[in-house]
Amino acid sequence: MKRTLRLLGPRGRALLGVLVLLAAVTSASVAAADDGTGPLGVTVTAAVNARSARVGALFPAGRASRPAGGHFCTASVVHGPYRNLVVTAAHCLDGTGELVFVPGYRDGRAPYGVWRVKRRFLPDGWAKGQDEDSDVAFAVLAPRGGKGVEDVVGANRFTTGTATGATAVTVTGYPDSRETPVTCTNKPIAHSSTQQRIQCPGFSGGTSGSPWVNGDGQVVGVLGGHEEGGTSPDVSYSVVLGAEAAELYRDAARDP
Repeated sequence: MKRTLRLLGPRGRALLGVLVLLAAVTSASVAAADDGTGPLGVTVTAAVNARSARVGALFPAGRASRPAGGHFCTASVVHGPYRNLVVTAAHCLDGTGELVFVPGYRDGRAPYGVWRVKRRFLPDGWAKGQDEDSDVAFAVLAPRGGKGVEDVVGANRFTTGTATGATAVTVTGYPDSRETPVTCTNKPIAHSSTQQRIQCPGFSGGTSGSPWVNGDGQVVGVLGGHEEGGTSPDVSYSVVLGAEAAELYRDAARDP
């Protein structure tokens, strides 16, 4: 269960006792998601670049002016016709309070602005029964200054039907104990016919919703699913993105 631990019960809070050792960032630290050079399964602080700017943190709207320490989940910008979409885990959006998304969030700063969540799209499987195989969702963001969030930070493409482990993927997210994102590249493997998992240390509470991005800039997984992303910070899960996720994307993408 990898949304912010303050929002969870005893099982999630138990992760607070895990000490996460993060390696220093160097240009050689992060393996390319298309199986380029570099070690797999190593978690580091995400570099400031165009790719990491597309990933951001979710906050209650009341923390928009004082975000430090308030983030509870991760989301990322995906391409849509109205340039206003982010994808995250369904369990990150199943509350009723107003939310904001801060792409590229670091150390209390919002370098690309604070974006209001205007509408949420959750699959029926989650909305009706919190089915772990439906733990993916989209949020439509209100424009700022006449621009969509994609106009400001770019976007990855949401892709379904990709074979698990076809390539390595890069997972980037915001642990609630940190004010900077972490990232790790590794090859996912099948957990079941509907769930996939990846071994990357340090993805604790707050990393739910983190995108799994392959070397073609495609989001092929979203941290969540089994046990809402997993109870260990070292192993994370995602729904295998299939027909339900594709239909949900089409519904969200039609919303201006």
